[in-house]
Amino acid sequence: MITAVIGKTFLEKYNKETKNKYNAKSFFEEIFFELFFNHPKYLQWVTNSPFVQMKKGQKVELLNDVERKEKLDNLHDKVQNNSADASFAIGFPASEDKEFATTSGLVSDLIIATSEEEVYYSWIGGGLGIGIAGGYSLLIDDEEILWKVFLGWEEYRKLLNDPSLDKMRGNQISTWNGQWLTYVLGHKYDEDFDYNTLENEGILKIDKDKIEVNTVNWSNLFFSLSNLYENKLINTYIYSFGQMNKTIGFIPFYLKSATSLKSVFKQLFPYSEDSFESKEFQSLFGMHIKRASELGNVGLHALQPESIKKYLSTDKNLSFKKDEDYINYRTYKTWLVAMISKNKQEITDYTERIAKLVLEYRKGGKGMERVTLINKRLFDDGSKKIFIGALTDMLAGVNEEQAIELKKLKDYVHLLSNEDFSYFKTLLKFDYAFVEKEN
Repeated sequence: MITAVIGKTFLEKYNKETKNKYNAKSFFEEIFFELFFNHPKYLQWVTNSPFVQMKKGQKVELLNDVERKEKLDNLHDKVQNNSADASFAIGFPASEDKEFATTSGLVSDLIIATSEEEVYYSWIGGGLGIGIAGGYSLLIDDEEILWKVFLGWEEYRKLLNDPSLDKMRGNQISTWNGQWLTYVLGHKYDEDFDYNTLENEGILKIDKDKIEVNTVNWSNLFFSLSNLYENKLINTYIYSFGQMNKTIGFIPFYLKSATSLKSVFKQLFPYSEDSFESKEFQSLFGMHIKRASELGNVGLHALQPESIKKYLSTDKNLSFKKDEDYINYRTYKTWLVAMISKNKQEITDYTERIAKLVLEYRKGGKGMERVTLINKRLFDDGSKKIFIGALTDMLAGVNEEQAIELKKLKDYVHLLSNEDFSYFKTLLKFDYAFVEKEN
């Protein structure tokens, strides 16, 4: 099972880093159990496992050392004497013989022998799941990433054990792993961080009655991972373990897409390049992770800003009446330029120049005829034929130099794929609204 594979990769890294020789069972008993379960607040709630099966009158927060040790012994007994199932092996199928329940995952009709070590590996791997917004988690078989996730375990335990944070919620290890990995790989990471830092970074959510870890946006995690590996492809396993297990499967993450967006942004907005590193700005990129996964891989296409959809193939445009319009403009333009398959700097200059030409054309007319041509034919319809027809009608209202420019635009648009044409037209529409506001 993938959880066992992840656990094994991590333990090899752990032994190498710490000069130890733990096997899966000894690591689980001496390190994992002590961090995760030997406290009044657990790091992780594993449904149906011995750690959550309480005798009459027992509550997790009231268990004593002897009772917690008894639950560990119960797990050891199950591992030793039973075939592995989801109640004590993380990510394994439920124990039904004839029909698997919704809590099953990675089911196969092949008989696969499972060693005791693999079961303990599955617990270790399950604890390394990286929670993201949308109700899913990731497992990444990369020792450097797993090591950094592990370093956050103790930090979460410190928060749960802090007497001044008695309202801190437990059982959020996957959610914490996502926030921790995003933070530790980000540009704002400070080794001397404190509780206030975590609050200010939006990692913790504080209510009157509780403190809990917020779920990280997957695009924030994606950009942070690209700080570790600028151009690497990493395979991720996307899943959800809970009342109903969900498996999306193995989806490649193309981290070079994040690097590309950063590069384009710096070209477009050189005087505000630091703003790209803000958590708020990076969270504007990315469709829902389930929809992104349906593309087959997570790259530039998946990083499409969710809110741009209402502007594609319509005449709806940014108004630049609010600050968020300017932020969205920079987000949309960065993504559109990165998507268009042409020299990025050339496209950037080109759309701005054409936008100014279109604005001059509109100002040279009277009434609403030219406004209608621009809004309803250049920017509204998705057809290249109608777009080129509008350019042709514009020729009568421009000078010779502008006419040459429009003819070049017609030839360029004719050679674009339908997808690139949609992106180009939307980019031109945004640039038009921007230059109109600036003039």
